[in-house]
Amino acid sequence: MARTALIVEDDPDISQLLRFILEREGFQVTQLGDGRSALALVAQGEIPRLVLLDVMLPHATGHDVLAAIRSAPAWRAVPVVMLTAKSREGDIVRALDAGANDYIVKPFQPAELKARIRRLVPAA
Repeated sequence: MARTALIVEDDPDISQLLRFILEREGFQVTQLGDGRSALALVAQGEIPRLVLLDVMLPHATGHDVLAAIRSAPAWRAVPVVMLTAKSREGDIVRALDAGANDYIVKPFQPAELKARIRRLVPAA
């Protein structure tokens, strides 16, 4: 099974950095820049092995996308890592309670992100 990942991030620089990290870890990457596109993909797209999801997105929030992922039976088991500048405890608890597998605050350390990804989606 291919190691595929979905990045939903509206900052092009961060999105490119995430793509670089994931490709170095052996993932095939799809990038989306807004919540509406992510919701459409959850409704009818290919299911990735991992989702990196920003909270603050145009057109629909990361929380909206996470809710759609967790309510779609085919997507329910996909690990989701929230990746956001929102560092308040309440934001973290809300995401984890809604079904996020992990929560990383920007700016992040690439080595830490890679370790968290390997924990969620071990290499074959």
